[in-house]
Amino acid sequence: MTVATVTLFGVILFAGVFVISSLFLARARDDLQERAAAAARRLTVLIDRSPFTGPIPKLDDVRFLQVVDSAGRVVASDAELAGAPPLTRARPGPGESLVNDRVCGEDTPTDAVPPGTCLVVVGLYDEVSAYGPVMAYAAVREPYELRSPFLFVLLYGSAALLLALMAWGTWYGVGRVLAPVERIRRGLERISAEDLSRRIEVPATDDEVAELAVTVNDTLERLRNAVDRHRRFVSDASHELRSPITAMTLRLEAGMAERRDEDWAAALADAYRLSAIVQDLLMLARLDAAPPVRNERIDLGALVSEEISRRGETRLPVTTSIQPGVIVRGHRLRLARVLTNLLSNADRYGDTRVHVTVRAAGELAEVEVLDDGPGIPPDKREQVFERFTRLDATRSRDTGGSGLGLPIARDIAHAHGGTLLVGEGPGGRLILRLLRDQSDPGAGDPPGDDPDVGGPDR
Repeated sequence: MTVATVTLFGVILFAGVFVISSLFLARARDDLQERAAAAARRLTVLIDRSPFTGPIPKLDDVRFLQVVDSAGRVVASDAELAGAPPLTRARPGPGESLVNDRVCGEDTPTDAVPPGTCLVVVGLYDEVSAYGPVMAYAAVREPYELRSPFLFVLLYGSAALLLALMAWGTWYGVGRVLAPVERIRRGLERISAEDLSRRIEVPATDDEVAELAVTVNDTLERLRNAVDRHRRFVSDASHELRSPITAMTLRLEAGMAERRDEDWAAALADAYRLSAIVQDLLMLARLDAAPPVRNERIDLGALVSEEISRRGETRLPVTTSIQPGVIVRGHRLRLARVLTNLLSNADRYGDTRVHVTVRAAGELAEVEVLDDGPGIPPDKREQVFERFTRLDATRSRDTGGSGLGLPIARDIAHAHGGTLLVGEGPGGRLILRLLRDQSDPGAGDPPGDDPDVGGPDR
């Protein structure tokens, strides 16, 4: 930042100094020439009337005045130039009457123009003067500052000093601004994957850097939660896979020894359960990768009917209340997986029956799966969506579930921009909500008078 600031403003500053100094010198010399020209014009007016009988008097504070004839002789001068040769030999060109020159003592030193002195000379040709055709010269002493490097040294030195102060101010200011950022960087450097509990100190400046520190701490908290979930997931997955593998190994060993059909059947059941767990883990991995969701037009009621028919004979009978024409968009196979998981969960934990409702609720489509089992306690309604979670009260009724069905169902719902939640009882009540297809003519209608819509689960 300092280098960029110094480079940019250095170019601008020194370019400005160059322009200002050049314009100042040009303007100052123009002013001197204008003074000399005004005095030369007055001198021609005077010699048109009569010749001078003595020194030429000072005109407009211009002291150096001469009248030189066509032969180059000085026929009149002021007291300063008495006895001095002509100030200049410059003569106007054909058709001109004015001449400008600059004379320095180093070139033609005289008593009036010693070395180190320069004059700005303006001459006017007067053909009808009292002396005949003559040149009337007027000269003004050029200030020392215009011919010495002092002005340039002063301007460029001041610019360099200003640029140095700007560089120091930028370095110091940016350093003060970035000091909290550097502290944040050092704090992050000390944080490792083994200890994500450390946090960055939030400066009390209430500015963007403080907001950055807050954002970093929020990110670290999310990262810690993600790492904790990953560790629990690996631990739970190892445990869930170990059980069927161990059981299958024992049964295969027993089957090899005694070759009983029930051992082979049990081993095959364990293999099926192991395969189901692996498939669920693969599904979770794909959902965690957030793949794009297909945009198919799906009749949600028809999809529910298809999944119920496809399941065939189940432990509990399934009844339905399906509103026709409830259309959503999404991935047919994954939404079917949601319905399968919800139906399997209800069939596993229900007592005597399962009821499925499909309805439209304004811009939303709802699928409610209700069973008459023990239900889910209010304080456990979010816990059931954690991976490998099976409530203790239901473990005795578990018939082989891995604890991944509801987490997979919720992840799929979220990937479709929907939600999956646990509603109020009695019994277990799971509600899937998805956005209806906006091309559906009834997608914007308000909810009807169904008593279940807008109930206490909302």
